[in-house]
Amino acid sequence: MKTPNAELHWEKTRRLMFIMLGLWFFFSFIVHFFVNALNSIVILGFPLGFYMAAQGSLIAFVVMLFWFAKRQDSIDRECGVAED
Repeated sequence: MKTPNAELHWEKTRRLMFIMLGLWFFFSFIVHFFVNALNSIVILGFPLGFYMAAQGSLIAFVVMLFWFAKRQDSIDRECGVAED
């Protein structure tokens, strides 16, 4: 039988997972669909579409990784299943 904390933990973990999948989809596909439109904006001599395809998505993925780990740890601690 599942405890209320287990249900809450799974609900919050599932919500976090779907948020991360949405962000991953956005930075993997949606941004790259608009590369040509973004290339009309130039920052420091580089077209924005080129920068987002070459560096921006990678930076976003690294930030997402650290944010996910921190958020999941706080969910685990809140529900009493954290590993110390």
